[in-house]
Amino acid sequence: MPEESIENINFDDLNKRAISQPLVTNIYTADPSAHFFNGKIYIYPSHDVDAGEAFDDLGSHFAMEDYHVISMDSIDSEAVDHGVALHVDDVPWAKEQMWAPDANEKDGTYYLFFPAKAHDGIFRIGVATSNSPIGPFKAQPEAIKGSFSIDPAVFKDDDGSYYMYFGGLWGGQLQRWRSGEFNAAQPDSPTAFLPEDNEPALLPYVAKMTDDLLEFSEKPKAIEILDKNGNLLLAGDNNRRFFEAAWLHKYNDKYYFSYSTGDTHFICYAIGDSPMDHLLMADVF
Repeated sequence: MPEESIENINFDDLNKRAISQPLVTNIYTADPSAHFFNGKIYIYPSHDVDAGEAFDDLGSHFAMEDYHVISMDSIDSEAVDHGVALHVDDVPWAKEQMWAPDANEKDGTYYLFFPAKAHDGIFRIGVATSNSPIGPFKAQPEAIKGSFSIDPAVFKDDDGSYYMYFGGLWGGQLQRWRSGEFNAAQPDSPTAFLPEDNEPALLPYVAKMTDDLLEFSEKPKAIEILDKNGNLLLAGDNNRRFFEAAWLHKYNDKYYFSYSTGDTHFICYAIGDSPMDHLLMADVF
């Protein structure tokens, strides 16, 4: 919502309704990212179906084959599911597991950023474009060069630069990239290659995008998340360390990076002075 309208929102009433009222009930959704384009709210979630698979910590039971876009005229209006915006069959490089996406806009073109497992079983991040925020989106023939892991979030800064934040542990495979190359050993273990509890935690990544938003303009770099003493969070600090769901917003010239702790189900945030700088751990929501 535009900032000038926030003061008019009755958050007490909104929270009472939001807890008990899903936006849509015709499909299973998760991982929503919401954007405000052309005076409307657009929500880009993942979409799962009940495939009857047994649960595992790699997320192999998810049957996520496509993306739907949901729109709302306002936070009080009915949510509209616009149907399939992109299907895995229409992504040449991808095989399965269309996990948490994000979207953005530049010069009238809408970009859908998404992770998926390639035919070699490795998560990459792709991009698809459309002239409409609801799609349909047309995927690029290849994944973004140098991309890996999951949960892309693309932030537009005030100077018109765009940055992608990404990464996810366990099934998101971030721990398999510690050497800079993918480690395919022990494929059935979600926790193989994680650091020891007393070692620094694995970090999310950021990369500046090219002008056309189709590639990275530089090699992704890790974002250091520091505690209030200036030390990196430890891998055993499960209530604060990064796990997945990167997100960035800017407020009063500060950059707020929020994320999920995954298996401990907290949302944390850290604050920095630039979109690619180290971040000072601030709090747990």
